[in-house]
Amino acid sequence: MYIIVVGAGDIGTQLLELVTREQHDVVVVEKDEDAAERAAQNFDCLVLNADATTMETLEEAGADNADAIISTTASDATNIMVMLLAQEVSIPSQVSVVQKTEHMNLFRQLGVNVLENPEQLIAEYLFRAVQRPAIQDFMHLADGAEIFEITVKSESDIAGQTLASANETGVFPDGVLVVAIERDQSVVLPQGDTTVEAGDLVTVFSKRGFAPSIIEVFTGEQTATTY
Repeated sequence: MYIIVVGAGDIGTQLLELVTREQHDVVVVEKDEDAAERAAQNFDCLVLNADATTMETLEEAGADNADAIISTTASDATNIMVMLLAQEVSIPSQVSVVQKTEHMNLFRQLGVNVLENPEQLIAEYLFRAVQRPAIQDFMHLADGAEIFEITVKSESDIAGQTLASANETGVFPDGVLVVAIERDQSVVLPQGDTTVEAGDLVTVFSKRGFAPSIIEVFTGEQTATTY
């Protein structure tokens, strides 16, 4: 895959570690001379010390042949200009970091795949880790729904039950669905006759997010710990 990465700051550098490790063809566009030099020294990719908000730069980066462009700068104005130029040359996959929540719809209206302010997401993740320690990972969805991972405890109501029986007996609140089970280093695709065992790491879809009553189903704890 031919990928253009705009920005070699904190986010761009971590992205470069991933894409170069996978041996993709990568071109980096970085306006800051020092950051561009660091990227050139540390990664096996072409680095352009140039302004990505000009068509000339994107053409030099090989936009006509690119499969994807990812803009990681701290400026929404820069990111959206890069996305507009990428659309002019029809780069198939366009992805951008968005720093300000109020700009999200603008990017989405352009059809850009977006990642909301990473620093805000990290802060929220850390807060959730304290507020709901049983939750190991999570993702927000629309209308308050969430997908999260949680380990089943032996004292929970679900341990030892099949998913079908849990639904029939009302163990699962409405709008809760187990979508995957990780057990003994393998993934089980859950069916009605799948038995949930203590120690399973289950991936759960919840229309109401991870409310205390939902966490209780998997941990047996009457209330989730908060600080």
